[in-house]
Amino acid sequence: MIFRSIGLFGRYQDAAVKSTLDEIREHLEQRGRAVLLGDTTHQEIQGLRIGDNGQGLAESIDLGVVVGGDGTMLHVASALAQVDLPVIGINMGRLGFLTDIPAEDFRAEIDLMLAGDFEIEERMMLKAGLVRKGEPYDERLALNDVVLSKGATGKMIEFDTRVRGETIGRTRGDGVIVATPTGSTAYALSAGGPILHPLLPAIVVAPICPHTLGQRPIVLDGHSEIEIEFVESDNEQGYVFVDGLDFAAVQSGEILKITPADRSARLIRIKGHSHYEALHSKLGWG
Repeated sequence: MIFRSIGLFGRYQDAAVKSTLDEIREHLEQRGRAVLLGDTTHQEIQGLRIGDNGQGLAESIDLGVVVGGDGTMLHVASALAQVDLPVIGINMGRLGFLTDIPAEDFRAEIDLMLAGDFEIEERMMLKAGLVRKGEPYDERLALNDVVLSKGATGKMIEFDTRVRGETIGRTRGDGVIVATPTGSTAYALSAGGPILHPLLPAIVVAPICPHTLGQRPIVLDGHSEIEIEFVESDNEQGYVFVDGLDFAAVQSGEILKITPADRSARLIRIKGHSHYEALHSKLGWG
């Protein structure tokens, strides 16, 4: 696979990445690659942008390079997944499970990638949709997770969970996280969920502070269809977040439907990358 035109996506609307982004752009151009700036890049950073030629993502670039943190990576990976384009991340954030190339090492790692010394991981995604008054309201793709939350209020919410139409049970608490294997090391981990290998076909359902000792995170097969129905509770409404971004407010009787997406995110990993070494390094395992 040869990448001739590359989209550079700076950390979301952050001008502070300009110097690093300019260095990466210069490095790529010196190796004969065309470079375009993506939509996350701050407007103060000058350069030709994707769409300036009147063409979309799939027609403009062969690869996305994210310069930032995992939040930007989630946005870009989801967008590129819809047109079957791969993405690689250069970390300027904190933990960096997805953007795993340290900024100071980008030259050597990019050269390995351009030489073809890489693999592409197909990462499972979820499709989240809201059913309101019996009708589909909206849909969005998630690479990490879909979260039903109580929001800023101190009151608990209450919801029923069903898998393939079969009732799991009713929960009172702060909410629930439905995560992919990629997202198992994100919010779901903080809620006591298990760490899954990122290539597993599986889904984690992790309640957030359930008001009972008996409810624990569970792992479902990767073909599961999940329905979470918001019921009458102390809170007037709950809130749904997809990969950390606002999706919708939910009222009593409305249903959050979560299914495996029909496409996957394509993450480039330089050969020799170790998932277990990443866990050791980023989670501080001794």
